Amino acid sequence: MDYQSLAKKILVGVGGTENICSLVHCATRLRFKLKQPELADSEALKSLEDVIAVINSGGQFQVVIGNQVGDVWQAITAITGHTTKTQGEAGGRKETLLARLIDIVSGIFTPFIGVMAASGIMKGLLALAVACGWLATEGGTYQIWYAASDALFFFFPLFIGYTAGQKFGGSPFITMVIGGALTHPLMIKAFETSQAGGGSETFFGIPVVFINYSSSVIPIILASWVSCMIENRVRPRLPLAVKSFFTPVICLVTVVPLTFLAIGPLATWLSHLLAEGYELIYHFAPWLAGAALGAAWQICVIFGLHWGLVPIIFNNLAVFGQDSMLPMILPAVLGQVGAVLGIFLYSKDPRQKALAGSSFSAGIFGVTEPAIYGLTLPLRRPFIIGCVAGSLGGAIVGFYASHTYSFGLANIFTLVQIIPSSGIDSTVWGAFIGNAVAVLVGCLGTYCWGRRQPLASNLSAAATPIVQPAMGPADLTPQSLTVLSPMTGQVIALSDIPDPTFAGGLLGQGVGILPDKGEVRAPFSGTVESLFLTKHALGLRSEQGIELLIHVGIDTVKLAGLPFTAHIAEGDSFTAGDLLLTFDCQAITDAGLSLVTPILVTNSDEFSEVNCLGVGDVAEQQPLIMIKA
Repeated sequence: MDYQSLAKKILVGVGGTENICSLVHCATRLRFKLKQPELADSEALKSLEDVIAVINSGGQFQVVIGNQVGDVWQAITAITGHTTKTQGEAGGRKETLLARLIDIVSGIFTPFIGVMAASGIMKGLLALAVACGWLATEGGTYQIWYAASDALFFFFPLFIGYTAGQKFGGSPFITMVIGGALTHPLMIKAFETSQAGGGSETFFGIPVVFINYSSSVIPIILASWVSCMIENRVRPRLPLAVKSFFTPVICLVTVVPLTFLAIGPLATWLSHLLAEGYELIYHFAPWLAGAALGAAWQICVIFGLHWGLVPIIFNNLAVFGQDSMLPMILPAVLGQVGAVLGIFLYSKDPRQKALAGSSFSAGIFGVTEPAIYGLTLPLRRPFIIGCVAGSLGGAIVGFYASHTYSFGLANIFTLVQIIPSSGIDSTVWGAFIGNAVAVLVGCLGTYCWGRRQPLASNLSAAATPIVQPAMGPADLTPQSLTVLSPMTGQVIALSDIPDPTFAGGLLGQGVGILPDKGEVRAPFSGTVESLFLTKHALGLRSEQGIELLIHVGIDTVKLAGLPFTAHIAEGDSFTAGDLLLTFDCQAITDAGLSLVTPILVTNSDEFSEVNCLGVGDVAEQQPLIMIKA
């Protein structure tokens, strides 16, 4: 992958550097906040070979890359200089509370999510080693590795202080020092003394309630927000010669005592309230909670809403020392893994089989975006089967009351994080059973019921002339729909389109046409659902519900609309044969781009059959694709 080249293409697709407010990345996605989201060209980004999907949700414009996202992020930031620091409201628009919450949580936790996952895996492996008698907790080997695995969580307020300071637009080192104060040995000793019945301490006569803030989350986030708010008001008002050191002094002198006196106790109370509220719901019907979470988790991932649940996991670990949510999420992940395994087993398409294999290996380590966006979601049935499998597995895990004892990404290593210090028990076996059910149901369900009928366009290897079929009244039933050719030219099989996104059928089934002239005419009667700003692509909907994408040429978005003239507008109605679009074939060819035009039924899964009537020469308004409801 050429990261620099891809970075430049992504920057063009999001509307240019000047359209970016901020940029962060998680395990698989670039998360942009854009000033004007409407300037971004989602279709152009989706057409890039190394982009899995594009999502605009939760106040973020998300570009799904996969495992190489960190390298692409570095390439983009090297060009733009954009980091996690937000430059104000996007486009001057107000964000919803949920969108703001998700943006804050993802911005704070994503920078160190990799080391969080590593720490959780190490803790799980150490628990397994102790349970199997391979290591003793008193030994130096165990203690050194445990220190390595626990350091992040013990000093959580320092790490969160740094990223929260960046996210709230202040100095991350000031907020990091506040986090350090919360975990300072003197404060921990004072807490232990107070717990043992020692004397109370005061701050200028005000009683201080000491709390162990190690591994806590909410107190440092609130303290960082207050510190950044003070810093951004104080710094501009101080003389230039002293602001660099007096600003931190003012923040630390005010915020650290305020945190111990008010912010910390209030945040701790809120933490316990949140944890106890979750536990109340969980204990009402653990199997039902597992079923709901197993079914909904991947849907939340699609829209980036899963970040709203992450603080609950951290909070459960901080308050109770264990969490029941993460074990119920794992079947949702493995359900999709099972679904792509089913696709791998039944698929005869080399491209699809290769994508399924790579998606399976990524999925077992908790990265499901390639599986979802590359296979299960475009094919629809496998995604639904994967969610059902996750729901069944989650119900079993919930029924056995399985818990994890450290944080990590939901992946195969979560199974070792479920092992308690007392050793393997029924909660562990319940987790194994639930996740095994999720994989098996996802795989077998997809293998048996998740297939789609192959298109004639994909099966036809010989270039046979397309002919006008002799249709009688019996052929034109309500269950038989026809898409006419929108242009004159040569029909080619879907798999021969010179673009892997279209050729792989990820956007729908159909064919390609190499046009003889620069005209696109209506292939049926219907309405214009979308007309791209660059006019190179149309989204149409027929009166019978067929959704058709006509994408003139490959990578023609680069031409910024110059060779194209639209004769309709978004929302317009048309009848079969109406002129929709004209384009300059020579200009596209001179630009070194392919004229091959994908014509795809984007809602193919809503029909029992989508068949091309052949390959070869075709005239406009001849039957091209036959669809059976």
